[in-house]
Amino acid sequence: MEPDGDFAKRHLINPVLLRMLGDVRGRRVLDAGCGHGYLSRMLADRHARVVGVEPTDAMFGYAVEKERALRQGVEYVQADLGRLPDLGDPFDAVVCSMVLQAVPDWKPAMRACVRALRPGGLFVFSVNHPAFEQLLSTWRAHGAHRTDRYLEEYEIPLTYATDFHRPISAYLNELADLGCRLRELAEPGLDPAVAGEARATTPGIESYVHLPNFMVVAAERL
Repeated sequence: MEPDGDFAKRHLINPVLLRMLGDVRGRRVLDAGCGHGYLSRMLADRHARVVGVEPTDAMFGYAVEKERALRQGVEYVQADLGRLPDLGDPFDAVVCSMVLQAVPDWKPAMRACVRALRPGGLFVFSVNHPAFEQLLSTWRAHGAHRTDRYLEEYEIPLTYATDFHRPISAYLNELADLGCRLRELAEPGLDPAVAGEARATTPGIESYVHLPNFMVVAAERL
């Protein structure tokens, strides 16, 4: 995962997140659900003033160890997104990458992200694309994506954790209820040249060229 996340984050998610955030120099940014802190460190490299929040002991501990070694000025706080402590002044931007789809009670987490923003602040989040979850495995099996459950909400058991399917409307309607204005919804596709290089080690990777496995949303707090 170092220094900039896994394959999907490097080629599909990070470029869109960073473009949406724009110039973060001198801006106060909350990395909500920062994991081991790779995105916090990328933002600090771009001269943002970063606070990273992570609930799990192992991820939080790793992030703190990296900060002690690198001294980038990132402040890490161990807390649940749905119950954020006082983090000081409002943030110019909040980024929540690949987190909300893994949170069972996700609405309080999104609410906390929005409330942490100053008026006019930017909330950017990414999730697995609700219409194309488990894209790689179904493409390998069928040469196409198949789904028969979209409108309902349900659990998606994974090897080490559980994700939760929710339709796109659930996320966007919650943003509206929280007083946010949608600025952009992106559905990134993989560069065919990158897919060609990865095909030998990752069968079915060409599915990422044709269909979006991720959804990235930017919204402004009014």
